[in-house]
Amino acid sequence: MMRFWLVFHVFASAVSYGGAHRLRSKTHSVKLHRRPLSFAQRSVQRRQRRSLLPLHGSSFSGGKLVHGSHASDYYGTISIGSPPQDFVVLFDTGSGNLLIPSTLCDGKPCMQHKRFNSSLSPNATDIGFSAQPDTPVGDDGDRDIVNLAFGTGTVSGIIVKDKVCVGNICTHADIVAETEESDEPFGHAPFDGIMGLGLPKLSEGDRFNVFSCMIADKAVKMNLFSVFLGLTDEEGSEITFGEYKKEHMASELFWAPVSNTSTGFWQVALDDVAVNNTKLSLCHGNCSVIVDTGTSLLAGPPDIINALIDKLDVASDCSNFNSLPDIGFVIGGHIMNLSPEDYVDKNGTKDCGVSLMTQDAGENHQPLFILGDPFLRKYYSVYSRERMAVGFALAKHPPVNGKKTQTVPH
Repeated sequence: MMRFWLVFHVFASAVSYGGAHRLRSKTHSVKLHRRPLSFAQRSVQRRQRRSLLPLHGSSFSGGKLVHGSHASDYYGTISIGSPPQDFVVLFDTGSGNLLIPSTLCDGKPCMQHKRFNSSLSPNATDIGFSAQPDTPVGDDGDRDIVNLAFGTGTVSGIIVKDKVCVGNICTHADIVAETEESDEPFGHAPFDGIMGLGLPKLSEGDRFNVFSCMIADKAVKMNLFSVFLGLTDEEGSEITFGEYKKEHMASELFWAPVSNTSTGFWQVALDDVAVNNTKLSLCHGNCSVIVDTGTSLLAGPPDIINALIDKLDVASDCSNFNSLPDIGFVIGGHIMNLSPEDYVDKNGTKDCGVSLMTQDAGENHQPLFILGDPFLRKYYSVYSRERMAVGFALAKHPPVNGKKTQTVPH
């Protein structure tokens, strides 16, 4: 479930294995699909501090509300190579590389997914070293092996440069073509790979950041992308490159500048946390939040989250569900509230759990929060590389079971 914090290791190894054109600026939306998880799986996630891969929240099955449950995966399709090979990927604002299993990976997790065959793409180029992202492997066969650590799991891969397309938006980028991945949880993931949409600091190098490559090639109409997570499968979810859509907004967009560019995350200042619109005075000017499509819950410092859980006192038998307060995250002076329907998982009417978890302190031990899918379903988010800011608006959802799903933030 929880964000897989990336640790990069690269070393040279004597292993041998068999510039983008300027494009017309475009926009493109990718429909995101989701996979619901059982309540038992979500309960395990809440007990875990971190997990290898993000498992996202969804309240619905077959387009209908399932008693307030929230967990699933969101994923969509891209293509790599010429002729194109399609892959289902998780679009992740909390990582920076494009990871795809390759045909050189014969382990069970890879074999259960679509694998990239570079030999079928005449323009694919094996790259020797991440520090020289446009230089092919030399005659000696020396090349980097990229090792990525995801908490308890690992991925290893070589570097391949090829065409990457998101719909009609294409660029050339360096791809981590996986040669090995751990069984958990990759073997159970409903997607083939991960497309990191974090800032370049999270990438192995500039040419590994696909969105940076799109910007450099002037392939997108605007240097931003936007994420809308629908409340039902019928309503649908999508990520849009090159624009944001007012039809997904129930309030005006406001911008929060990235507060720390050194981390590579879409990290903005957090003014405070509120309960029923009463600010708790927790931050004192030094809190921040990471806006993360690759996290399924809401996370924060143990002392604050544990105090908040105690204050909410969500009954496991759901007996006090109707009297639970709103939780608000105060960003740019706006109280962005989540109702109990947003932050509580329900299994029927007698089994409730809160979508909050603790996580380690941020840089310099300043309070750091992570806003994952419960927040992103409620608020439409826009990620602007030109402004270096995240835009927020109340997401526009139709009523569910006759109940209004949005209130304008303060």
